[in-house]
Amino acid sequence: MPITADMTVEDLVAAHPEIAGALAERGIICIRCGEPFWGTLRNLAEQKGLHQIDQIVADINKQLQLGS
Repeated sequence: MPITADMTVEDLVAAHPEIAGALAERGIICIRCGEPFWGTLRNLAEQKGLHQIDQIVADINKQLQLGS
């Protein structure tokens, strides 16, 4: 199942723990003190001032496909 920008970070990290590193490389730190960010990936990206979330999601989906 591909990820979307409107998935909660908690669900994303639970389904794909390896995604935390890929997001961090793009400036999106989704886990703090061992707990995932509350809210959607889109919310988190907006808080970080990243407006290209759709491209980031597309890139990460490609990474996930290559890794499987």
